[in-house]
Amino acid sequence: MNIHEDMRRQGLARPLEGRVLAGVCAGLARRFGISPWGARLLFVLVLMLLPGSQLIVYPVLWVLMPSEDRVVHPGGAYGPRA
Repeated sequence: MNIHEDMRRQGLARPLEGRVLAGVCAGLARRFGISPWGARLLFVLVLMLLPGSQLIVYPVLWVLMPSEDRVVHPGGAYGPRA
Protein backbone atom coordinates (compact mmCIF):
# COMPACT_ATOMS: atom_id res chain seq x y z
CA MET A 1 0.00 0.00 0.00
CA ASN A 2 1.26 3.49 -0.77
CA ILE A 3 0.21 7.00 0.20
CA HIS A 4 -1.75 7.56 -3.04
CA GLU A 5 -3.90 4.49 -2.48
CA ASP A 6 -4.48 5.44 1.15
CA MET A 7 -5.54 9.00 0.25
CA ARG A 8 -7.80 7.75 -2.55
CA ARG A 9 -9.46 5.31 -0.13
CA GLN A 10 -10.13 8.21 2.27
CA GLY A 11 -11.78 10.18 -0.55
CA LEU A 12 -8.88 12.56 -1.10
CA ALA A 13 -8.24 12.86 -4.83
CA ARG A 14 -7.77 15.84 -7.11
CA PRO A 15 -10.81 15.93 -9.42
CA LEU A 16 -10.48 16.42 -13.15
CA GLU A 17 -13.28 18.98 -13.21
CA GLY A 18 -13.36 22.14 -11.14
CA ARG A 19 -9.60 22.56 -10.92
CA VAL A 20 -8.15 26.05 -10.82
CA LEU A 21 -4.48 25.24 -10.30
CA ALA A 22 -3.87 21.62 -9.34
CA GLY A 23 -7.23 20.64 -7.86
CA VAL A 24 -6.06 20.40 -4.25
CA CYS A 25 -8.74 22.75 -2.88
CA ALA A 26 -11.41 21.13 -5.06
CA GLY A 27 -10.41 17.68 -3.79
CA LEU A 28 -10.42 18.80 -0.17
CA ALA A 29 -13.78 20.54 -0.67
CA ARG A 30 -15.35 17.42 -2.13
CA ARG A 31 -13.96 15.27 0.70
CA PHE A 32 -15.35 17.57 3.41
CA GLY A 33 -18.63 18.38 1.64
CA ILE A 34 -18.14 22.09 0.95
CA SER A 35 -18.00 24.02 -2.28
CA PRO A 36 -14.64 24.35 -4.05
CA TRP A 37 -14.87 28.14 -3.84
CA GLY A 38 -15.55 27.90 -0.12
CA ALA A 39 -12.40 25.81 0.28
CA ARG A 40 -10.40 28.31 -1.76
CA LEU A 41 -11.72 31.19 0.33
CA LEU A 42 -10.85 29.31 3.52
CA PHE A 43 -7.38 28.67 2.11
CA VAL A 44 -6.85 32.41 1.50
CA LEU A 45 -8.22 33.34 4.94
CA VAL A 46 -5.88 30.90 6.66
CA LEU A 47 -3.04 32.25 4.53
CA MET A 48 -3.74 35.69 5.98
CA LEU A 49 -3.73 34.33 9.55
CA LEU A 50 -0.69 32.06 9.16
CA PRO A 51 1.36 33.53 6.30
CA GLY A 52 3.51 31.09 4.41
CA SER A 53 2.15 27.86 5.86
CA GLN A 54 -0.01 27.12 2.81
CA LEU A 55 2.93 27.73 0.51
CA ILE A 56 4.40 24.57 2.00
CA VAL A 57 1.19 22.58 2.52
CA TYR A 58 -0.31 23.11 -0.97
CA PRO A 59 2.65 21.73 -2.97
CA VAL A 60 2.96 18.78 -0.58
CA LEU A 61 -0.73 17.94 -1.04
CA TRP A 62 -0.35 18.43 -4.79
CA VAL A 63 2.29 15.71 -4.84
CA LEU A 64 0.60 13.38 -2.34
CA MET A 65 -3.03 13.58 -3.51
CA PRO A 66 -3.67 11.30 -6.49
CA SER A 67 -5.38 12.70 -9.53
CA GLU A 68 -8.68 11.18 -10.63
CA ASP A 69 -7.32 10.69 -14.13
CA ARG A 70 -5.18 7.83 -12.84
CA VAL A 71 -6.32 4.49 -11.51
CA VAL A 72 -4.29 1.84 -9.73
CA HIS A 73 -3.95 -1.38 -11.71
CA PRO A 74 -3.14 -4.75 -10.17
CA GLY A 75 0.45 -4.79 -9.00
CA GLY A 76 0.32 -1.09 -8.02
CA ALA A 77 1.03 0.30 -11.50
CA TYR A 78 -0.66 3.54 -12.49
CA GLY A 79 -2.20 4.14 -15.86
CA PRO A 80 -4.85 6.19 -17.62
CA ARG A 81 -8.47 5.69 -16.68
CA ALA A 82 -10.15 3.20 -19.03
